[in-house]
Amino acid sequence: MISNERPSPFGNRSYGSYPPKPPVNEDTLKTEKIQIERKTFVFTLKENPRGRFLRITEDVGGRRDTIIIPAPGLADFKKIMDEMVRAAAETPPSDEKPE
Repeated sequence: MISNERPSPFGNRSYGSYPPKPPVNEDTLKTEKIQIERKTFVFTLKENPRGRFLRITEDVGGRRDTIIIPAPGLADFKKIMDEMVRAAAETPPSDEKPE
């Protein structure tokens, strides 16, 4: 055994040995896409047996990142987004260049 290889107190956890989760049936209710500079954002309102949610996917040159917001949190999310838009409009851009 190599010095940094110690047995785990949790046993052998091989993540590939578990059976894959069955796919969850999701219905798409609405989709909108927006291109901002070199980024594409896709907003998809979906529904599954657990409820409705908004999936926001950012695609930059084939690399994708996604966040999911449960529908009950959309009003709070919108409130914060509105505050950020207002702050961006009120705050002048910085002339300083990052080092």
